Parts: sequence; structure tokens; C-alpha cells
Amino acid sequence: MVGGELERRRTAVDWTAPWFDAVAAHGREASNAADVRAALTAMAERLGIRNATGRPIRFAAAGAAGETAYETHIARTGEVPTRDNAHDFFNALVWLTFPRTKARLNALQAQAIAATGIGAQRGPVRDAATLIDENAVLLVTRRADIVDALKRHDWHALFVGCRGAWGAEVRPVVFGHALLEKLSAPYKAITAHALPVPLAAEASLAEVDARVAAALDPALTPRQLLPLPVLGIPGWADNDDQAFYDDPAVFRPARRRHAPNDQVPRG
Repeated sequence: MVGGELERRRTAVDWTAPWFDAVAAHGREASNAADVRAALTAMAERLGIRNATGRPIRFAAAGAAGETAYETHIARTGEVPTRDNAHDFFNALVWLTFPRTKARLNALQAQAIAATGIGAQRGPVRDAATLIDENAVLLVTRRADIVDALKRHDWHALFVGCRGAWGAEVRPVVFGHALLEKLSAPYKAITAHALPVPLAAEASLAEVDARVAAALDPALTPRQLLPLPVLGIPGWADNDDQAFYDDPAVFRPARRRHAPNDQVPRG
């Protein structure tokens, strides 16, 4: 992994941005290596990172899985096929930072593939696992009112009324590697899938990782995830003016759910 993509990472990623907090240390170390895949693998070995079946995680060439499904290959061998691009680079950084959660997500995916194969529809477990893997923010907080405001899409309560809680009592941690890639060139409409984590905001990343991994089970569904426009987070953009949140294209109202007795028009 050398050449143009690596050089772009070295010069374009602002590791001081708040959304990179969790992965910045590993990101700086790996992106300065001449051979990024080898450096990532050495870091994983040093940290003792393994998949759910105890196999050491290694970052292999893009075609390592051959005809085997990507998640199945990781579960069987510990090899993570890694292309020379930012998307897979961030994926590796998340493996280094949240190894238990990544191993659990991989195990759930591999189990579902073994049970039902690869088809046009992945089913709720694989859908949810993919959304978390690609686009999740872990919302670390014990504040139930914050989570309730997010569920209601009450953006002013969440970001204006509770503004002082962010950082002190609410800690957003970017987990999804596709989300990290998008945040390399941030724009207002980026929306994550938030997964509430009921821990104190000052919990360590290892504690967060262990709590999330333990909570992921075969009953996982996308309904457990909540839309979160990430640049609405105080301090993550120039959003001090309350008018920032008056953009309905980004800060959308919640969809009304029909109660059992609602009259739903028919075609």
C-alpha cells in the first residue's frame, strides 16, 4: 500500500478533527509507514487483536478471500482483505481501536451467511451489522433525555437545549469506517446511525468496546439505530447559531408512526 492513495491520506486527513479522536493515534502511526498493510498487521499483533474464534487479525491483500464471502473469510482465517484505499484503511483502524465489537459483528455476519447464504436480501441481523460497521456513531451517555430527544428528532432540544451536556455527559464516538471516510471531507448532510451506549461519557474506549460487543446479539435489527446528523454535534461544525438547525433537508422531523387504530388510506 504505497503511492498516491497513501500520500493523499498523509496530507488530507486532519487527525485533530473531533470525529477522528478514537482512531487518530493509530491513524498517524500507520499512515506514516512505507508499507501500510504490514504496519497495520504489526500493530494488530502488538495489541493481540483476534477474531471471535481466536485467530490473529492480519490485513491481507485485497484478493485474499478469493471466491469466499468477505465476512466468512475473516471468521475462518483472521485475514481482513484490505484494498489500497481510504475506506479499507479506516476499517483497519476501527479493528485496532474496537477489536471486540468488530469481532462480534464479523461473527454475526458469518453466522448469518452460514445459515442463509448470500442472497438479494441480507435480513435484519446482517442489515443492522452492516449499518453499524459502516456508519455508526456510538453515543456514550447515561442521559436518557438525550436519547429520547434523538428518538423524537427534537434537534433543538438535543443540540441547543442540551448543548452543555455534549462532551461532559454525552460522548459521540465515530465507529463506522465509511463514516470516517466521509468525514475526511465533511459536509452538513452527513447522517450517522447512532447506537446509544449506556455508560458515563468518560468511559474508556476499551470499556465502550466491551459494552457494545456484549450487547450485539442475533436479535439485532436496524430499529435499534437512530439517525444523527453528525455536524449538528456542538463543536463539530460552525453551529453556534441556532439557525444552523433550521434546515429541514438535514434536520428532518420524525416520521409519524401509525397507531394500531389509525385509519390508513388504501390505494
